[in-house]
Amino acid sequence: MTTMGIEASTMKTTPLALRALAVAGLSAILLGGCASFSPDGGFDAIQSATQSRIQKDVVWTRDDASRSQIQARIDALLAQPLSADDAVQIALLNNPGLQAAFNTLGIAEADWVAAQRLPNPSFSIGRLTKGSEVEWERSLHLSLARLLTMPMRVDIEQRLFEQTRRGLVLDVLRLAAETRKAWVIAVAAGQTAQYQQHAMGAAEAGAELARRMAQVGNWSKLKQAREQSFYADAALAAARAEQARLQARERLIRLMGLERADTVQLPDRLPDLPDVLPSLPDVEQQAMDTRLDLQTIRMHSETLAKNLGLTRNTRLINVLELGILSNNSSEDPLERGYEISFELPLFDFGETRVVQAESRYRQMLERAREAAVNARSEVREAYALQQSQYAIARHLRDEVVPLKQRISEETLLRYNGMLIGVFELLADARSQIAAVNAAIEAQRDFWLADADLQMALTGSPGKTPATPIASAPPAASAGGH
Repeated sequence: MTTMGIEASTMKTTPLALRALAVAGLSAILLGGCASFSPDGGFDAIQSATQSRIQKDVVWTRDDASRSQIQARIDALLAQPLSADDAVQIALLNNPGLQAAFNTLGIAEADWVAAQRLPNPSFSIGRLTKGSEVEWERSLHLSLARLLTMPMRVDIEQRLFEQTRRGLVLDVLRLAAETRKAWVIAVAAGQTAQYQQHAMGAAEAGAELARRMAQVGNWSKLKQAREQSFYADAALAAARAEQARLQARERLIRLMGLERADTVQLPDRLPDLPDVLPSLPDVEQQAMDTRLDLQTIRMHSETLAKNLGLTRNTRLINVLELGILSNNSSEDPLERGYEISFELPLFDFGETRVVQAESRYRQMLERAREAAVNARSEVREAYALQQSQYAIARHLRDEVVPLKQRISEETLLRYNGMLIGVFELLADARSQIAAVNAAIEAQRDFWLADADLQMALTGSPGKTPATPIASAPPAASAGGH
């Protein structure tokens, strides 16, 4: 029998102690009377937070009827070329890992409801014989320690439930950010693979022309080998680009929780760059105010502080039980009475539990400080990266690619005027394709940086370090007499 205890002074059967027991019992009855599961399981708050932050729907699928409705909505989104927003929406509706994580909310709510309910009493019965005499002993025990600590235990479990809910909101937003980035990478990989095919076509034409000219003696073996080598490199680059396209596409499909790859139609190109970027002068303070991981860590700290207080208050007494006795035998009259049992702190004065609770609390305070430092650094880095990637992408789009285009047009005019040969024309085409590929990569990197900035303002881009956060100290059911 191990239940959480109370202060040693509560064991005295004084009027003050009896009144305290009565108040605790009344509080426990009131708490236990309203202990029930919420209709939504706490999920409405997750839906509201997701809608307010990223304007997307999230659903916790718990029956076949809702599953069929969600599948119909997914099919409608897949019937057209998939945008980034549609990919995110499908992932939030269909990702099996996210659906599995939602069940931790049910576990946390069950712990909270259990903490609000009265502890079950225990009943024991014994039979003793002495010659012809038969004695029956019956006892009913109730854990007073668990009853008295019930309000603190309920508060701790409520905080853990809210902490779980905030953590799930952060999981939803992380999945949305990862899906958006996967969509950007998949579309950019498709563009790159397409342009690499163009480059390979130009290289193949040059290699074939060099081979024919070498056959008639108008081209040296060295020049022919160079053209053939460029074609081989272009074919290798095209194969690698196609491999990257398939990998990026499959990762996006996994995040969306889809079973078939042929149901997804991706657009041919990335969205255009925005005309201007919004200025964020207070980006650090904004992150400190809105990041969910920082809010979750603050709740961790508050929960551990409550746990520490409960552990300190119950350090000396680990078992305190009230028992009602009823004994009768075949020869003696019925005996009735009560008993109070408690653990004697002779060898363990509760120091180990207090030191553990204090260490967990101090550990969480340092992790909270670390998280705040990292949050400021992450948002500064993400904001600077977004700005620089935007400048690079704009420069390639507005300066480099138009210059390559004008050069290509001038080169074509000179080729038509028979001022240059076909190999110079092909070399210029390869140069232009390389510039376009660089512009695609820069555009891709900007959208990735933009997604990272939005995630840095919401929560840590990666998972927070695993921290052992204990629930309310366990209290075992009362033992028998």
